Amino acid sequence: MPKIQSWEVSNSFWEKVEPLIPKPERDPKKEYKRNAGGGRKPMPPRQIFEGIMYVLRTGCQWKALPKERFGSPSAIHTHFMRWMRAGFFVALWRSGLAEYDEMEGIAWKWQSIDGAMVKAPLAQEAVGRNPTDRGKKRGTKRHLLVDGRGVPLSLVVTGANRHDASQLALVLEEIIIERPQDIEQHLCADRGYDGQPALEVIVSKCYIPHVKRRGEKIQEKKKNPGWKARRWVVEVSHSWFNRFRKILVRYEKLTDTYLALLHMAAAIIAYRKAGIIYG
Repeated sequence: MPKIQSWEVSNSFWEKVEPLIPKPERDPKKEYKRNAGGGRKPMPPRQIFEGIMYVLRTGCQWKALPKERFGSPSAIHTHFMRWMRAGFFVALWRSGLAEYDEMEGIAWKWQSIDGAMVKAPLAQEAVGRNPTDRGKKRGTKRHLLVDGRGVPLSLVVTGANRHDASQLALVLEEIIIERPQDIEQHLCADRGYDGQPALEVIVSKCYIPHVKRRGEKIQEKKKNPGWKARRWVVEVSHSWFNRFRKILVRYEKLTDTYLALLHMAAAIIAYRKAGIIYG
């Protein structure tokens, strides 16, 4: 049996995706009839979705999509833009989280937050000088909130020069599904979120804060051998995002198109944790 490529869409995954595909925009008062021989037939939605998946996974340019497999690259990109404007990729992420919640249960009790730098040589929005590279190169920062297993719950994109703590409130507000209020919830963060203003935000959002400074984890482990570090799951989640080569370096000029790709990656991570996608 041939190995399934990372960009190929399985039948079980497509069953979840197909109901979310935006319908073509048509005037309900108008009757549409295709003339015989009147141009090409519409591209199948599964072919379009798999083409977008190919770009996301391999990192190739849109115009470099293999025509023999996916047809017109410009048509794939046109549909990508239309689906993005229709909110498809956010809906796919939300659907993936619902599936994951049903199969495994979202691990709300221990959540983690952190930001990660991404090079953005062509970006025109949400971009800034990278402070970790002496401000020489332009970059983007991906702010991520994850559950106790590293599944993304919230995602915000800013310029690389924006401090993690400055986006804390926004990231906590942007959780894309309803957050339960009857569960004790802890938020783990590194020293980038240290300081009274950040702690006040965490507490105001009904979290128990766990902000560790450098060396505190080592001291905690010495005092309490049974102590378990938990913030590492957000770093693992960032590494999962980096496996999608199209977002490893941001070549998207606009924030909306870059976010759509991030949302699709987040959805795939959630569906994989739910057991819908393997590998």
